[in-house]
Amino acid sequence: MLSGLNHLTLAVTDLDRSVVFYGELLQLRLEAKWDRGAYLSLPGLWLCLSFDPLRRPEPLADYTHYAFSIAAEDFPVLVARLNAAQVSSWRDNRSEGDSFYFLDPDGHKLEVHVGDLASRLKACRQAPYAGMAFFTE
Repeated sequence: MLSGLNHLTLAVTDLDRSVVFYGELLQLRLEAKWDRGAYLSLPGLWLCLSFDPLRRPEPLADYTHYAFSIAAEDFPVLVARLNAAQVSSWRDNRSEGDSFYFLDPDGHKLEVHVGDLASRLKACRQAPYAGMAFFTE
């Protein structure tokens, strides 16, 4: 039986640049680094950065992205830091809770979001998406 998400691995073209982005700008904890990779963490998240010269830095056109949780009081501070670093955004927020959608240096689509599954389901119960069905209380 699955018990959770084990880790995320992101292909990067410049390992040092990505370690700075995730470690310093987003404040993940650097756990280990080697010639072709690095491990960083947040509570409940293990992130692997893996050097891959075949990675194309253009973001894909689809909606696939990785969202990080953030407390409401920390949200404006992080968004200001990302804007000051001239990090590119890729979408405006259209959901409940504050969200900021942005790109990492290799074009991976990221989001910081205030809220969780419970708050999303509560909002959806009040205004469901087209064809939405609920399977839990």
